[in-house]
Parts: sequence; structure tokens; C-alpha cells
Amino acid sequence: MRLFVAVDPPAAALQELIDAVAPLREGPGAERLRWTGVDGWHLTLAFLGEVPVVDVPLIEEVLGRAASENGVHRLRIAGGGRFGDRVLWAGVDGETWALRRLAEAVRAGVEEVGVETDQHGFHPHLTLARSGSTHGRRRAVQRMAAWEMQTLAEGLEDFRGSEWEATELRLMQSNLGFGPSHYSVVRSWPLARWEAE
Repeated sequence: MRLFVAVDPPAAALQELIDAVAPLREGPGAERLRWTGVDGWHLTLAFLGEVPVVDVPLIEEVLGRAASENGVHRLRIAGGGRFGDRVLWAGVDGETWALRRLAEAVRAGVEEVGVETDQHGFHPHLTLARSGSTHGRRRAVQRMAAWEMQTLAEGLEDFRGSEWEATELRLMQSNLGFGPSHYSVVRSWPLARWEAE
């Protein structure tokens, strides 16, 4: 099973992002990008990759514990950027320290039970689009791709969605095949709610 762990924004927050992204899809170079569908907009905390089915119960136990030890937090989709000339993303602000702490608990827990996670630093974002590889292309083509991606990213600089509560941790399965990936929830856990003292 190809698995990852995520927090998903609610439908209303995703609709705001759909509306903000719509004009970008008409921008320079947009037609050369592979745009992700809304069902692919997740805040990925840890990518686990291919995991044997036999390991899933151990992962579920770890994630249940991480959810019970980390509280609900308030976030908003805000701003955007790019990873080089390859990925266009929307950012997140709000209680990102809590999201980061949750990601650290998830990663440490799954690694404790012998499942490796991606080694990239945690940068909370939703991937909006990907470009094809510019490796091996002429420098002029590479510069044009970078300029187009930067222009699209600038279109999100002032975007600030409504605040929402992250209330649930999800173990997700990515189903690859022809066309775009499809995602399904393997299991979910509510994040802890503590009473104010």
C-alpha cells in the first residue's frame, strides 16, 4: 500500500482555494502544468511510501496515539510559492507550530515501528500543480519555466482564506494508475480537545 499521513482542510476552505486558483489556470505557462485535483489537496505530514499491509496496524496504533496527544489547531490556507520550476503550492498559516509538532510526533512514531518516512523537512503546503522535467532542456527553456512558475506563485501572494480547525488526522492511501492519482482514507482519528482551565 502506498501511504501518507495528512490533515485535510474542510470543503469551505478548499472552495476558497479553488476560486483563488481559477485565474491562475489561465496564466502564462499554466497549460504546460499538470494541475492537481481538489481531492489531491492535503497537508501531508509524512509520506510513508510503499508499506506492507502487515505493518498497517502498527502504523494505526502510532497515529491514534499521536492524535490523542495533539490538540485541535486553527489554520488557514494563505499565500503560495514554488519549489524551483517544478511545483506550485499554496501555503498555510495560523497555529503552524501545532501542525509541525503533530508532524514530528507522526514521523517519530512511524519510524519507531520501523517504517521510514521521507527525509524532506516539513513545509506545510498543498500542491496545486507540477511541471514536467526541465532536466536536459536548453537553459532558455529552463529560465522560461522558472519565470512562469514564479509568476503563477506571485498570483497567490495575497491570498488569505478563512480560518478553520484542523480536527482530524488521516492515514491516506494513494492509488496510482493511468491518469491522476486517486486517494482514499484508510483510517482517521480525531485530534484531542482539551477544556480551557
